[in-house]
Amino acid sequence: MLRNIFLLTPIYVTLFWSIALAGNKVKHSVPRVFLSKFMFVPLIIYICHFLYFRPFPTIYPYFDILLQFASLIVFPMYHVYFRLLTVDEKFDWIKHGRYFIPATLVSIAYAIIVFLAPKIEFRAWLYNQNAYPEMLQIQILNALRTLIRLTYLVQVIITVIGNYLLIKKYSVKAEQYYSYIREGKFNNVIALNHSILLMSVAAFVITALGREFLATHNVVLYVGWAVFSILLFIIGFLGLKQKPINPTIEPVVMISAVIAIDDLSDILQQMILNKILNEFEQNKIYLNYQLTIMDLAKIVGSNRTYISNLINQKYNQNFCSFVNNYRLIELETIYQNNLQVSDEVLAKLSGFGSVVSMKRAISVKTGTTIGKWKVNQTFIVS
Repeated sequence: MLRNIFLLTPIYVTLFWSIALAGNKVKHSVPRVFLSKFMFVPLIIYICHFLYFRPFPTIYPYFDILLQFASLIVFPMYHVYFRLLTVDEKFDWIKHGRYFIPATLVSIAYAIIVFLAPKIEFRAWLYNQNAYPEMLQIQILNALRTLIRLTYLVQVIITVIGNYLLIKKYSVKAEQYYSYIREGKFNNVIALNHSILLMSVAAFVITALGREFLATHNVVLYVGWAVFSILLFIIGFLGLKQKPINPTIEPVVMISAVIAIDDLSDILQQMILNKILNEFEQNKIYLNYQLTIMDLAKIVGSNRTYISNLINQKYNQNFCSFVNNYRLIELETIYQNNLQVSDEVLAKLSGFGSVVSMKRAISVKTGTTIGKWKVNQTFIVS
């Protein structure tokens, strides 16, 4: 009874999230919908494991090929999910299909040998890897199982490192788009990557011990499946809250023609720049902590690309730095007029989204902590 509970728990968890995260792409985000499809893959994996460990020796052999394939595509699918979160607008088979090629080729080779192997010997080998060592088909199957493990290892490494690189790439792009990079955006995504890393480590330990060992050591099996269930639940929960953080997607109405800033006349450049400066200096648009470059583009009647390039060329700054400079000037004025105001109030009144964001802007601009910055401001006032 207890074995059934632990074997079924990850099945219930992945089934729940595959349903809870699903929905219309218009109503829900593309990454969230894709994550629901991702959850379907571990669902298949743990159904297959249930058939093996329960055990159902007459049924499981029909699912073994499916288990090997699902195990190999789970990490490529997770990497695609990260791409949809950070740099890609939608899933595309031409762009993303290449991540599934190694898993597909290895699985096809494994399937061919399975079909060529004698049925009785193959079933015996599934529950005893040392069975029929002299048989050619079994020798090839053992070699392919080793290849599957190596492919799995390589994909784990590529996925985890690739996801971290995507987070880094996103942070660079985000500063060209957001005036306030919410820490939660990074924390959630980093936690999502850490979760899959921990799950991969647990999977390696389980694989190293071997299914024959797990079949006879219930405690190890219970601990392993409990860890998988918890991590899968965390991934689903974080994915439910996580919105796309791709800062490069513009509405279709804003992409009429992407023209380099150098192609604009000096007069037109100055007109756009004057509108931008008016919004910042007269209307204090920077006090909106959620301000994005798209908001500014709509207000001045221009294109995101134009504005980004214009700010980069004229001020040698990205959008985030440009906005934060105005916020820091506002911050100095507020603090010098009231030295007793709290950090929370300072952040709110000067347009920063949080105290953390304000402290980071001060550090980037002055190279000092907020404490030293306050001392300098007090000295100026006195």
